[in-house]
Amino acid sequence: MGNAPLAQDRILIANASEFSPALLQEIQAKFAHADITYIKLENFAPIPREYARRATHIVTLSNLPSIEDAAHVKLIHFFSAGLDHIVSHPIVQATQIPLTSSSGIHGPPIAEWVIMNWLVASRRYVSIYKSQEQHVWAKNHEWMTGVHDQVGRKVGILGYGSIGRQIARVASALGMQVHAYTASPRPTPASRVDRGYIVPGTGDRDGTIPASWHHGTDRASIHAFLALGLDHLVVALPLTPQTTHLLGADEFRLLADHASGDRKPYLTNIARGKIVDQTALVAALHSGVVGGAALDVTDPEPLPADDPLWDAPNVQISPHISGAGLEYIPRSLDILKENLGRLARGEEILNEYKRGKGY
Repeated sequence: MGNAPLAQDRILIANASEFSPALLQEIQAKFAHADITYIKLENFAPIPREYARRATHIVTLSNLPSIEDAAHVKLIHFFSAGLDHIVSHPIVQATQIPLTSSSGIHGPPIAEWVIMNWLVASRRYVSIYKSQEQHVWAKNHEWMTGVHDQVGRKVGILGYGSIGRQIARVASALGMQVHAYTASPRPTPASRVDRGYIVPGTGDRDGTIPASWHHGTDRASIHAFLALGLDHLVVALPLTPQTTHLLGADEFRLLADHASGDRKPYLTNIARGKIVDQTALVAALHSGVVGGAALDVTDPEPLPADDPLWDAPNVQISPHISGAGLEYIPRSLDILKENLGRLARGEEILNEYKRGKGY
């Protein structure tokens, strides 16, 4: 997709981890007509002047140049889906250099992580594994209660972007009913189309999977969504001042009060830890208001060893790795390659960060 980069494109990749020789070769092949430079820097360390002043395009997670060293930079592409970690940097605040995210590449691995955690909980996998470790062949009748499948379960997805859409695709394949929530209204088929980057063969480009669409930024709209009788609530929102501590004790109680029968709602957060009031979540897990939670993000990160969240009942925690995998860097750079072609043709680029909106 997109035209090949021009010969004068000088792409600087700054990252905190080493790239394997095979990955570097793959990157050079992807941008065969560009001059590629790779430097290893600690997270958030500034890009040295001698590198920044030569670059026309920068690829990074958290390393940025000073404004005076960015005169030739045409675009900065980030390995992350969100840019909340760098929004206060002068490059963001005081320049108009286009910034693009890797939104769109995370759907496949994160959807698999989400479904994995649901099935680990609903199929009592931990008990099965412990039986294997102990060489115990458990009786069949022991699994007839407390185990269930996902058919007919209702999942509400807060934030129906690329990640939410791939979760919806997989959940729908399991026989679940999907309900979507977005900040802005999506009343028409055209408004529900995903116009960002999509990994081929994934997602819900046309927005046809959800049984219902909901929207709003006020508390009343969120509460109406939580009152749908959801079995699962997936948090896939960007972190903004409006979404900070969006979900707390009142919201967990609302989910539980409208749950079907004796089902307890299950919370999944693959967005940012600060969207959830973590103290309230721990209390809701202990009281049984929330039946369980799968958390790839916490507040803070890393989660301190003595944090009570670790020992809350029915919680599954991973260290912000749900989107990780061998495919990550090549897919992220596919977005840059597409955007180089779009810039050359004078077209609108994909995944551009909108200054002022926060995403």
